[in-house]
Amino acid sequence: MCVKETKNKKIVIEYIAKPVLVGLLVAAVLILAFPQFRPNTDHDAADLMTLRQSNVGMDWIGPVSYAAAVSRAAPSVVNIYTLQAARSRSDPSNRISLGSGVIMQSDGLVLTNHHVIEGAVKILVLLYDGRELPATVVGTDPEIDLAVLKIEADNLSPIALGEPSQARIGDIVLAIGNPSGIGQSVTQGIISAKGRNGLRLNIFENFIQTDAAINSGSSGGALIDAYGNLLGINTATLNNAGSTGISFAIPADAAAKVLSDIAQYGHVVRGWLGISADLGLLSNQLSSELGTTKIFGVTSVEPGGPTAKAGVKPGDVIFKIDGRPVTDPHASISQITHVTPGQPVKLSIVRQDAIMEFTVIAGNRPLQ
Repeated sequence: MCVKETKNKKIVIEYIAKPVLVGLLVAAVLILAFPQFRPNTDHDAADLMTLRQSNVGMDWIGPVSYAAAVSRAAPSVVNIYTLQAARSRSDPSNRISLGSGVIMQSDGLVLTNHHVIEGAVKILVLLYDGRELPATVVGTDPEIDLAVLKIEADNLSPIALGEPSQARIGDIVLAIGNPSGIGQSVTQGIISAKGRNGLRLNIFENFIQTDAAINSGSSGGALIDAYGNLLGINTATLNNAGSTGISFAIPADAAAKVLSDIAQYGHVVRGWLGISADLGLLSNQLSSELGTTKIFGVTSVEPGGPTAKAGVKPGDVIFKIDGRPVTDPHASISQITHVTPGQPVKLSIVRQDAIMEFTVIAGNRPLQ
């Protein structure tokens, strides 16, 4: 048996070795005779460098694992438990609701959704390190669905703010929250769209849309980029029949302004013109002349309000605001509310076939 195995091995080696040796000899002759077949190590290195530079240029340098991003942001995300008062005598039991929040400042200011803490008689915050702390409400803004809470604790981990305006459709995002109360969880997705409005969720809408799962209990949690920076506050999921992977977050810069205003003034400061208007369409002739197809028809003017003082009347047709053509109500409302009270706003108006311009000094939007 042993002799036969050795003989067979020898035969196999001979069958393999002879063709390999012949191939190597032929290759050597060809390389000597034709130098162009020789490998160009300088060229290969240059190609590799070009590839690397190309990859950098195309942003193919994102992390394969997002563990570093999660470990950076996770300590800033908290679980929120609220005790809701009894609804009625027929339903005397108290209810416990849950949500999530984001530590924004080291002094204990936490952002969450207004709907998470609405009607709460007691709020408990569970930190990443296991500490349980009572929270008080500093202020809320139902119009954008945000609330600011205050907790008293040392060694808090405020989240790093990202730049939602620089984020692109297709960028990787991670949602951190407390879905269904099972504990802090992370889901992954991409930015599906930006500037979403008209959903009738809030008065002011400028959502980041993502397919990262945001389930019940994750409201108020963090939407972060691939490096752990806050891009938005998770707010809602579209639950229409057949809809999956459609969730929304309030951009971090808008949320940060709400927090700053509430901390400083106790409410959010927004510009206000004091008019009601309906969106309409212009005829082809007028749209060509005015450079826009959409207009606002003024239906009422608040007596003593900013537009009334400027001379705007019901029946006027607004086709531009500060030189920007009217597009849709949400965009125009957002444009106006971002004006600092006391600053001028130019309205381009058509009144009885005459084009007029009015300068309106923005007022403070009344608290709702």
